Amino acid sequence: MKTNNPACHASRVAFARCAIFAPAATLLASALVMSFLAGCAPLLPPPPPPDNVYLLEAGMTPASGADNDRAAAPKSGFVLEVGMPRARAGFDTNQMVWVNQAHGIRVYARNRWADTPSHMLAPLIAQALERAGIFHAVVQSPSAASARLRLDTELIRLQQDFSVHPSQVRLALRAQLVDIGTRQVIASAEFDETEAAVSEDAYGGVRAANVALERLLARLVAFCALHSSAS
Repeated sequence: MKTNNPACHASRVAFARCAIFAPAATLLASALVMSFLAGCAPLLPPPPPPDNVYLLEAGMTPASGADNDRAAAPKSGFVLEVGMPRARAGFDTNQMVWVNQAHGIRVYARNRWADTPSHMLAPLIAQALERAGIFHAVVQSPSAASARLRLDTELIRLQQDFSVHPSQVRLALRAQLVDIGTRQVIASAEFDETEAAVSEDAYGGVRAANVALERLLARLVAFCALHSSAS
């Protein structure tokens, strides 16, 4: 039954208008929110830059002086196994270490090694010894090959020292040549190389580390040549 009540008629008209304009109001509100967020975007801090990631890499630099004479030892018929290098406390990490005072170490925030230096050293040591042609074969541990000798190494330090100017990279490695059959240590030595950085930053340290590594590998090859021929 129809009613002529003016109040009811006005309510129906208002409801109809709300039904018509509700979607438009929702769209307008969404547009205002998006506009607000777009305006705030420039105020948000930019994302941090990605880390710089570096490799330990080295060609072979010929040893000099007495090391050259040692490397000239006759080729051994032995198979040499290169063990995975260990690392001393503070250096078993892919963070790049720097120092500016005694007994303390710090690390770069946005610069790191691709892997721990000790892990990167293993194939570099094996490649250097293989290229030298001292042994019948050079294998990395673990290996199914029957090796006569094993080279064990320990990374003592790899750090960029800012207590001097220009800064210097110090790379130190301890090596032991072991007779696998008797488990006796044939010889041991510690190698320490220092190289000035060409720039006072992480990249300068990386370049210096790789130069120092070339010299250290040459000395390590000469050490193995001398003592394997005497075993």
